[in-house]
Amino acid sequence: MITFRNVSKQYKNGTIGLKNIDLSIKQGEFVVIVGLSGAGKSTLLRSINRMHEITEGEIIIGDKSITAAKGEELRHMRRGIGMIFQSFNLVKRSSVIRNVLSGRVGYHSTLRTILGLFPKKDMELAMHALDRVNIREKAYVRADQLSGGQQQRVSIARALAQEPKMILADEPVASLDPLTTQQVMDDLQRINQELGITMIVNLHYVDLARQYATRIIGLRAGEVVFDGPVAEATDEKFAEIYGRPVQEDELLRVSSL
Repeated sequence: MITFRNVSKQYKNGTIGLKNIDLSIKQGEFVVIVGLSGAGKSTLLRSINRMHEITEGEIIIGDKSITAAKGEELRHMRRGIGMIFQSFNLVKRSSVIRNVLSGRVGYHSTLRTILGLFPKKDMELAMHALDRVNIREKAYVRADQLSGGQQQRVSIARALAQEPKMILADEPVASLDPLTTQQVMDDLQRINQELGITMIVNLHYVDLARQYATRIIGLRAGEVVFDGPVAEATDEKFAEIYGRPVQEDELLRVSSL
């Protein structure tokens, strides 16, 4: 599904974002990436859809290189990659349904999307996506009238409206309370299991990684220092990833909710 071949990223100031990454992620996996701030989690995630350009190596999606893709081919490949952000990235003054329909812009001309001329099929897809995250009744409410958890569910629905093969989620629950965090993570897990959509999620909380991932990748200073199933992600392994024992602020204690 996704293959990293000797991928490195160096920023203009000389900072190393990624170093010699070799990974293969299979269709349908729920991969959680963990590591300290600055370890390269966001850089790795955003290199997949080329929000960040790599400086060496190649990223293959399916049988095509997104690294080499240009123009219409790149646009077509990006359609299959949904993205969920920590800050939701919604148009706050627009309705929920308009925000979800923005996930369809890769399928239409710029003029058509500016005018909001989405076909009936797109509207049905958008409403079905809202059903998936249990907020259909909010379709015509302004996004800024929703709670943080509801706004993140809108962003999940927007990603689903793309009909993606994979969803990238960059710290999707970092700004949510523990109960809402579990609800959003449950949504992502259900989508992964029911639709077979590959999930690649950056998380801060160790407990969440253990509860939801089928595979955990640990980054430290831009390098992969752990890659394996949850059963192998022991406290000792997390200590190696973080360079110290896991601290209280890196635990959510979801089991107590």
